[in-house]
Amino acid sequence: MRLFFAVWPPAGTAAALHDWGRALDGKPTPVENIHLTLAFLGDADSARAAAAARRVKAARHELPIEQARFWPKNEIIWVGPRELPKPLESLVSALQLELYRDEFILERRAFAAHVTLLRRAARPAAMPPLPEVRWPVNEFLLVRSRTSAKGPSYEPVERFSLG
Repeated sequence: MRLFFAVWPPAGTAAALHDWGRALDGKPTPVENIHLTLAFLGDADSARAAAAARRVKAARHELPIEQARFWPKNEIIWVGPRELPKPLESLVSALQLELYRDEFILERRAFAAHVTLLRRAARPAAMPPLPEVRWPVNEFLLVRSRTSAKGPSYEPVERFSLG
């Protein structure tokens, strides 16, 4: 069992992004698993993580889906904003600060706002045009991840509303 914080798209947005990814060569992320990770905790105390998250103050906002990219090192195709939106940057910073205060150890690399849609992907000759989607960010979630032979399954532990 591993824990992470994430934002989830509305069902229609997830479906449109999933359908877009199916036009490309790779293993699609199941539609119910499409999300944007804010912070990965790994094997951690969910009660402590939730307590830290309850102290986060951040604004509601939209997550723009403006670009698609292929990362050859990881063999993934992802979508996301061209530039990190300020409200999302503030949310991630506030969450990281509260987690550090509770002595969680986080990855030291810079946050990259990306939504993985395909794994084991081949480099596409060209990306199809992205669907026009809305992704309102009104909350973030603490999520429990379990891995099985069928792949990962995600279970929300707690939801945190944004102001």
